[in-house]
Amino acid sequence: MTARTRVAFPLASAFALLSTPLAASDRAPMSAQDLVTMPRLGGPATNADSTVAVYPVTVTDPESYKRTSELYVRSLVDPSAAPIKLDLDAGDARFGGDGWLYYLADDADGGDAATSQVWRARIGVDGSVSDTMQVSDLARPVNGFAVSRDGARLAIWTDLPRSCATVDCATTVPAYAPGPGSALLFEGDGGLVRHWDHWETPGTFSRVFAFALKDGKVTGEGVAVDGPAETGLTGDTPTMPFGGGEDVAFAPDGKSLYFVAREAGAGEPYSTNLNIWRSDLSGSAPTNLTEGNAALDALPTPSPDGQYLAYVAMARPTYEADRQVVMLRDLKTGTTTAVTQAFDRSFATLAWTPDSRWLVATAQDVLDTPAYRIDPRNGAVERLDLMAGNEAHIGNVVPLHGGGLLFTRDSIGGPAELYLSRGWDQAKPLTDIGMTRMGKLAPVVVQRFSFAGAGGDTVWGQITRPEGSTEKFPAILYVHGGPQGSFNDGWSSRWNPRVLASQGYAVISVDFHGSTGYGQAFTDAINADWGGKPLEDLQKGLAAALEIDPVIDGTRTCAMGASYGGYMMNWIAGNWPDRFDCLVQHDGLFDMRSFYYTTEELWFPKWDFGGSYAENSELYERWNPVNHVDKWQTPMLVITGEKDFRVPYTQGIASFTALQERKIPSQLLVFPDENHWVLKPKNSLQWHTTVFAWLDRWLKPAE
Repeated sequence: MTARTRVAFPLASAFALLSTPLAASDRAPMSAQDLVTMPRLGGPATNADSTVAVYPVTVTDPESYKRTSELYVRSLVDPSAAPIKLDLDAGDARFGGDGWLYYLADDADGGDAATSQVWRARIGVDGSVSDTMQVSDLARPVNGFAVSRDGARLAIWTDLPRSCATVDCATTVPAYAPGPGSALLFEGDGGLVRHWDHWETPGTFSRVFAFALKDGKVTGEGVAVDGPAETGLTGDTPTMPFGGGEDVAFAPDGKSLYFVAREAGAGEPYSTNLNIWRSDLSGSAPTNLTEGNAALDALPTPSPDGQYLAYVAMARPTYEADRQVVMLRDLKTGTTTAVTQAFDRSFATLAWTPDSRWLVATAQDVLDTPAYRIDPRNGAVERLDLMAGNEAHIGNVVPLHGGGLLFTRDSIGGPAELYLSRGWDQAKPLTDIGMTRMGKLAPVVVQRFSFAGAGGDTVWGQITRPEGSTEKFPAILYVHGGPQGSFNDGWSSRWNPRVLASQGYAVISVDFHGSTGYGQAFTDAINADWGGKPLEDLQKGLAAALEIDPVIDGTRTCAMGASYGGYMMNWIAGNWPDRFDCLVQHDGLFDMRSFYYTTEELWFPKWDFGGSYAENSELYERWNPVNHVDKWQTPMLVITGEKDFRVPYTQGIASFTALQERKIPSQLLVFPDENHWVLKPKNSLQWHTTVFAWLDRWLKPAE
């Protein structure tokens, strides 16, 4: 067994504001209020010569809990310069190659019916804003946009019937809402009827239109990049439910546009076949550049010199957690090369250096998400050393002219801050979004450890607990979702180990078989084995953590998890029933049969369980928590959201019914307005208050 320890607050000394930090005993523990109201840094945008950066910060009013976005500008030439807040009511801002800052804001004359439109302004590094003007004035709200490098074209996406050739087309009463009642009528071969947290609108998709810009205004009716309704592509761009600007990219010369889409239809609930398409902006049908691959292709990233298109691809159709390999397509010859085929990590982001010499990408590796430099000529992959200590979670990487990198970095210790690296060297912080606030709170310690898990494989975990105390802390076993995921060293606004540890607990997370960041074979190991190796890893991981840290009280323990982690709570209740004092189960799968027939993305269970329920019911039943209810005895808090269509809320109702029938102490917390996650500030506060009270009830009983 090995262990590596660090304080999860290693960067406080980087800020002069913390030159005289408070003693740990003088600082209050982090609260749910602190978590909910912590400012949130977004991804940065830079101008063409990499001298200025603009970034958004989302702030939450501590009384009303209303959230607003603020834009800041700062110099990249003078790292000591202070950021300046821009006087712009804006969101989703980015620079065009023409020097203008483009952003989304409400249209000027919309009144109460105002819709989101594209604007632009000149900004100075001193915070000055001038020449503000509205760029688009379209009949529908703009959900997102991209600007060509020369500033001559603007691409926008909006929800629109596929039958519409222009953004401003008029629609009549559709067939799926025939009236006179409010019911929707779906055809059996129409594909998805609901997705994530909303009912589908048959025939309507997220669609991209490209417009010419003249004197800062869109001109003409726009070109539908998906082509004519009769001969073009039918599908969502950006992809649903989580796609964004990474799905759309202009070619460097602005004469074509690359985008990601999955073809809609009866096969969509069973398909992970995202493809990369190219539109020549003539209005004709787009070309499918990745038609030969029936699995996922995503992140179209053209090189600045226009020679290559980089992207990521999976190899196995219908498997959403397959390894994402960086691909390189020669745009002149069409030759495609799997650049990182020999590197056993899955890349999640891509960016070119401005000189087209290197690709910079991020990928999970053990408990970190570092940045890598990839040589497109030979596929050599080099892990960059950008941070002192652990990289934790690096994201939003922007390569700069002159070899610099701008990126965000967060950890269990604190939320994202902006960093600048020059010459590929270790980076320096540029912002203080949350660091000073975190420095005023009682610190925690994060300890990484490894142990021999199922089959003798090395499995990693982390312990997060209050610092500087010899008192015994009750243990919380944290189980991540996915299941192909990780509780890595990163900040979370929902399942945050620091805020839980600050309540006086030792939080133990284990990256069991099936977790990401350890090579594809380790990720694949959970396939058809949901309740096998992962449970063994959790059992051995908890024992290892108790052996490593003597201040953890193994006689007072609870376990908690969401999604697959919630499934594991239901599985533990029947297969490890005598270990824990309590369980917290959020959006967990309870009955695998009913889950299969009520979830929406059916490719997921079909892959993990070797087919549909009808095709492989024996395996579904082997790992079905409902079959072990007779052994349930542990008190459980059940949490669910009524808008959750991934794991429908009836799964939570069913598990609560099982608890009631067996007269096991239990609670049910239902959010009518939340999906698979709890996103609204007041709901998050209620979630945390309820969870903390439940844990205290069983682990800190009144004397």
